[in-house]
Amino acid sequence: MRTNAAIVDDQGLMNNFAIEPKVYVDEQGDRTGFTTYAELLNGRLAMIGFVALIALEVFTGHGIVGLLANL
Repeated sequence: MRTNAAIVDDQGLMNNFAIEPKVYVDEQGDRTGFTTYAELLNGRLAMIGFVALIALEVFTGHGIVGLLANL
């Protein structure tokens, strides 16, 4: 069975080339690599780590280097 995939342009000429698929951007797609989601997650984790280091210094009186030196 054969289908007719030809397109006739506005001048009445037949275009026998393949029909190109529609191009789209998948917004939900894969969440790996340098994406907006990855950058937001990285920033949030950095803020949590920074607050944890400040809390460590407030509660123990030593920074991370002083705490590791006492081990």
